[in-house]
Amino acid sequence: MQQLLVNLSIPIPADQILISKVQLEELKRQELTGVYWTMRDLEQRINKKHEWIKEHILYPSRFKKILDVQNGGFVYYPSGKGQTWSFQAVKMAEFLDKYFSQIFKQ
Repeated sequence: MQQLLVNLSIPIPADQILISKVQLEELKRQELTGVYWTMRDLEQRINKKHEWIKEHILYPSRFKKILDVQNGGFVYYPSGKGQTWSFQAVKMAEFLDKYFSQIFKQ
């Protein structure tokens, strides 16, 4: 078997950098740290209306027991008129990734 050794130089523009995937994921995570989403933020994030989100994610008991702050979760369920939903962004994003197939399984 023949082998060819190549030394290649690829210029990187001054306004760009290379980082590892691990570093990129950490930066994404830090972007959401300390951030709380509203229902509107969540709608925009997952491209679904609040009615769908409530029916498929927030109210099914298998998810509500994980999500509800009353159970140690990271979603504030409004208990009265005038109160709004609140979602801890980092944990909600992780939940959506982890339970994606279960959310869309009918």
